[in-house]
Amino acid sequence: MKLIVGLGNPGRRYRDTRHNVGFEVVDELARRAGVGFEAAPADALMARAGPGGPAVVLAKPLTLMNLSGVAVAELARYFRIAVADLLVVADDANLPLGRLRARAQGSDGGHQGLRSIIERLGTEEFARLRVGVGRGDPRRDLADHVLARFDPDERAPVETAVVRAADAAEIFVTRGIAAVMDQFNRPDGPPAEQEDDGSDQRQPES
Repeated sequence: MKLIVGLGNPGRRYRDTRHNVGFEVVDELARRAGVGFEAAPADALMARAGPGGPAVVLAKPLTLMNLSGVAVAELARYFRIAVADLLVVADDANLPLGRLRARAQGSDGGHQGLRSIIERLGTEEFARLRVGVGRGDPRRDLADHVLARFDPDERAPVETAVVRAADAAEIFVTRGIAAVMDQFNRPDGPPAEQEDDGSDQRQPES
């Protein structure tokens, strides 16, 4: 069984914000699988996919971003998910808008949701897929930036990135993170496939 977690903040206030792009990706996966979200055995919403294919649990933590690890650890324990079968999808303000980057493991890169997951699982050795939301005006507070909604002219590239990130998640389920990295981190690909090396900028607590 695989566990795919999209990170974000719950509630109408945060809907469609840059910080919630992880939620959008798992929503797209649920739409493709024709399944709905329900209460989970953790502080999260979950959807089960898999008839006709590998069993997958899609999840959206209902904690604030900086407590995401609580729900992820509980779900992993309840469903007996091996670390190698976990994929976390998160926003990244250090990546250009719409660009994707996959990793088999690594540090939190300043992302509070990833930091919480690392702390709760006690390891950095889980796959993650970052979706670029851009930094915007560097004079603007980073928290204000990622907690704001996308500008109208940003929606099209974001929607394309969400679709591609869902494609990447499906490849993770069937072929593993190495295949995702090979296909979506190619430096010679279009913008949503290219890799950006900056990953140290701190992101907000919520």
